[in-house]
Amino acid sequence: MNKESPHQTANMTIILDDIARLDHELEHHFRQKFQVQSALTRALVSFQANKTRPVYRWYKYKEAFSAALVEYLFQKYGVMQGKILDPFAGSGTTLFAASSGLDSEGIELLPIGQQIIATKTLLEADFTPEDFETLRRWVTDRVWQANANHTPLPELRITKGAYPDSTKTAIEKYLAVSRCENPQVQTVLRFALLCILEAISYTRKDGQYLRWDYRSGRKQGARPFDKGIILSFDQAIAEKINEMVEDLQPVTAQMSFFPTTTAQGGIHLYDGSCLHVMPTLGRGVYDAIMTSPPYCNRYDYTRTYALELALLGTDEKQLSHLRQEMLSCTVENRAKDLLAMNPGWTAAVAAADGTELLQAILYYLEDQKTRGLLNNNGIPRMVRGYFYEMACIVAECSRVLKPGGALFMVNDNVRYAGASIAVDMILSAIAEKLGFRVQQILVLPNGKGNSSQQMGEHGREELRKCIYVWKKAGMPRAHRTVANRHLRYAPSAKPMGWSTA
Repeated sequence: MNKESPHQTANMTIILDDIARLDHELEHHFRQKFQVQSALTRALVSFQANKTRPVYRWYKYKEAFSAALVEYLFQKYGVMQGKILDPFAGSGTTLFAASSGLDSEGIELLPIGQQIIATKTLLEADFTPEDFETLRRWVTDRVWQANANHTPLPELRITKGAYPDSTKTAIEKYLAVSRCENPQVQTVLRFALLCILEAISYTRKDGQYLRWDYRSGRKQGARPFDKGIILSFDQAIAEKINEMVEDLQPVTAQMSFFPTTTAQGGIHLYDGSCLHVMPTLGRGVYDAIMTSPPYCNRYDYTRTYALELALLGTDEKQLSHLRQEMLSCTVENRAKDLLAMNPGWTAAVAAADGTELLQAILYYLEDQKTRGLLNNNGIPRMVRGYFYEMACIVAECSRVLKPGGALFMVNDNVRYAGASIAVDMILSAIAEKLGFRVQQILVLPNGKGNSSQQMGEHGREELRKCIYVWKKAGMPRAHRTVANRHLRYAPSAKPMGWSTA
């Protein structure tokens, strides 16, 4: 990194002071909305609470929140009937937790999320007692072991060598013999395999990439990674199918994942990006929205879920396309021309333009890039893309919700180059301009720390993890507040050496 002159240091301090001032003003505006909720544990607002819950526990979707969280929020805020939407459906937690009494619709881009939801829907609607007995036989008879044929395991460049040779051979035998079953059983068997890929591989999901165990033979850094026990294929697949059989037993008796006394709502999934799908949905048709978008944290799901995407037949070109279709949350995302995608998003873009705290942060990050002080020059583009795309999604949420409908969003604040980014307040300020009333910002009692690199350079700072509760207003608020200024950010001072490049 470049050594800074005294003038450059002064300039950076002034911009950070402006960010702190604007953050404080916005915090004052929302001061009565923040509410620390002791009931919101990290387990509840993550996948952890699903680990022991039948059906939800099958696939460890790390980015998911728990079914218990959906139930808690819907009960607390009186969402008891109608139709709900999750624009970032993931593994379908919202859809399945809410469908006990509510119709639910979701949108999901990644094939792994689509497959999880499709399999659970199939099991609910089309899996027969005969199919169940076939699945049980696969474990009792270890059907895959007797097969001599092989179906080549699909791979991507970033997944080659991910399994021990014996494991890869076992997977290919399993794939070959599963093709002899009917379509329903084939789907469930492939899903069971998807559930164990990480456990039987040399890899571990680690946010921005896959980490590789030293036993893989891949080049290691100064501290080689040891993921611990790598399960054998036979052990892992038998345990997973057994777990599914155990959870399905009551289903075969009553033919439902849910109690027979509960009205069962319908589930529908749209495949694709919510930026493309949401504008096709009707106006004012949903009673509530519950979602958790990707965080602005550089996580690349096309890499962390590469094993699963490869098995599902995603090729290199499709992988690259998925990466660009995602909400901008990784430094490899290229800028999207939002108004070319949808000219109706003019108000959404203006809402982001007019949020001073956001503009100050973007100005600061671009300045840091110009000075060569960022560890990746894609960060300013990613942060800009994230908030402008989220503004368009918030506008669409406002459009498709009924007046008075609630939106619940789980999200984290982040930090880059020493600047804390209050994602909760920025998005809430944008939401106020697009037809929402901020009812509450529920704060977890314990926040999260910033990254080890950020701590090393800028010190430890706890970042808020929140659930936003917004209500669709009868009509957009017209009055001006700190949160809806329509001014471009400009630095409060411009000392010698200031550069706007």
